[in-house]
Amino acid sequence: MRIAVWVTEGTWPACVDAARELAGSTDAEFILIHVREESGGPADPGFGSLIGRGRRRHADQELRRLSEEAAGTMLARAARRLGAEPQVRLESGFPERVVTALAAQVDYLIVGRDGDRSRLGPASLGRHTRFVIDHAPCRVLLIWPGDVPGLGSIPPPPPEP
Repeated sequence: MRIAVWVTEGTWPACVDAARELAGSTDAEFILIHVREESGGPADPGFGSLIGRGRRRHADQELRRLSEEAAGTMLARAARRLGAEPQVRLESGFPERVVTALAAQVDYLIVGRDGDRSRLGPASLGRHTRFVIDHAPCRVLLIWPGDVPGLGSIPPPPPEP
């Protein structure tokens, strides 16, 4: 069994725990993936103007380095928590496209709810996660990181006509 875990800030511990539980005592192969969203342009047009001319490129490179370092640390922590020897992938690009492509190579993809966690419903999914869930060509295990909101968080039904 091949299990991929989408490692993102705020959701990865619950997703890694779910992967361990799903695998149980089987000889599962794990893939941990984090995708740094990158459009190819500068990090933030407003940010560069604060830095000044000639230093923007250096600032963009420094932000990229710091982002890669933080992502690498998060993936290392996820691998330790998993307690297995996973394949670890740190990629850049459109997260929804990269993760969906990986989903074609695994039996299960584990993702965490990354939107509004205060209530049940579609707003509990971010746009990238929604895309992956809608397009993944494998089984998807969707995880609530933390406490699950109660059924009382669902809006009431519309009034009868």
